Amino acid sequence: MLIDTLKELCALPGVSSREDEVRDYLRALAAPYAEKIRVDTMGNLIVEKKGLVPGAKKLMLAAHMDEVGLMVHTITDEGFLKFDTVGGIDRRVLLGKSVLVGEEKRPGIIGLKAYHLTGREEVKNVPKVKDLYIDIGANSKEEASAHVSLGDVAVFDTEPEEFGNGFLKAKAIDDRIGCAVMAELLQEPLPMDCTFVFTVQEEVGTRGAFGAAFSVKPDIALVLEGTTAADLPDMDSHKKVCAPGKGPVIPYMDGGTVYDRELFELLRTLAEQSRTPWQTKEYLSGGTDAAAIQRTREGVRVAALSTAVRYLHAPASVAAVEDCQNMLILARRFLQAVAAME
Repeated sequence: MLIDTLKELCALPGVSSREDEVRDYLRALAAPYAEKIRVDTMGNLIVEKKGLVPGAKKLMLAAHMDEVGLMVHTITDEGFLKFDTVGGIDRRVLLGKSVLVGEEKRPGIIGLKAYHLTGREEVKNVPKVKDLYIDIGANSKEEASAHVSLGDVAVFDTEPEEFGNGFLKAKAIDDRIGCAVMAELLQEPLPMDCTFVFTVQEEVGTRGAFGAAFSVKPDIALVLEGTTAADLPDMDSHKKVCAPGKGPVIPYMDGGTVYDRELFELLRTLAEQSRTPWQTKEYLSGGTDAAAIQRTREGVRVAALSTAVRYLHAPASVAAVEDCQNMLILARRFLQAVAAME
């Protein structure tokens, strides 16, 4: 089931440039259904699957495997780990959070000096990343260095869990939801030949998607994503991007891409004909792998489907289970529509 696959994917570590465990999971899942599987120089997982007909257009589906995280750059004499962020993380969400560090997945806690040692003016400001550290319970640099090396990454330690009225909380819903949808499609009979690309390093500048699209040479690409929801009580109404529970997001534009108008209208029509709830972005923000794919070679026609996710790039994000399922439904219908194109 889609949500079970999504939970398993969210539980895996996959900080940008360290997507190995996610890639291994997806490769093993895809192997029985794929015509061809390869991993390119960047680390993108590219899976080709035959459909009922070749299709007049070459279709690529893309979702990124990586997630935001932390990278260790210093081990102090006392055994604490200093770090920088990998990808866009609001430093306000870091203090006191549990992480897993390095190849050993060493448990750690993100710390800061004690509150009672903080000055009156200092307490009014958000701590800078350089003032934070990861405590792995080591008593010295030598002890910490036995388990962690410079350049190791840390990932948020969050157990995926369904809660409330149809919601899922987990780290890395952006973009394990896109990966989960593609994994489900791979296991189904397809109406046309498709190339599924699980990309790397999206969170640090859509770095994997460009090379993957350059080699795949698609005519059309569908990017499957998690996108920023801003439906909280204190947000100005004109800045509420989208909301979990209102259906998949079909964007016409974001911070990196103006999407193909015909494909946008196609997705909207497919949603309305099937009475699948959908929404679009009411406030333009963010960007996706579509920005890199669209600019590859002579250019590629791109469309996107996203799930609205609260608390993006945080230790725990939130999405509506029904939105995830409807995203799969619309992606499936999109494949059928593209297969019928002349």
